[in-house]
Amino acid sequence: MSEIIKAEAISRRSACSFFGKAAAFAMAASATALVVASDAEAQTAGMTRRQDRRAGRHERRNERRTGRTDRREERRTGTTTGTGTATTTSAPK
Repeated sequence: MSEIIKAEAISRRSACSFFGKAAAFAMAASATALVVASDAEAQTAGMTRRQDRRAGRHERRNERRTGRTDRREERRTGTTTGTGTATTTSAPK
């Protein structure tokens, strides 16, 4: 304990090196935190309801698109190739 602690001046080169390493560590830590946070699932009942409504909208939209495609195909060719329940008719001769 009788040692005398002598304050030394830090060089610009070593200070820049230290700050560069600190900045690189901060960037890596923040990138890791962002990746972990983006994997989070909805935690609230409101978010769950919203996701359910959105899934329902997507299903209804796909059904409308399929129906339109089937009707369009039937108008153009007289037959349907989709999953609809329309009857096939023969083309006029």
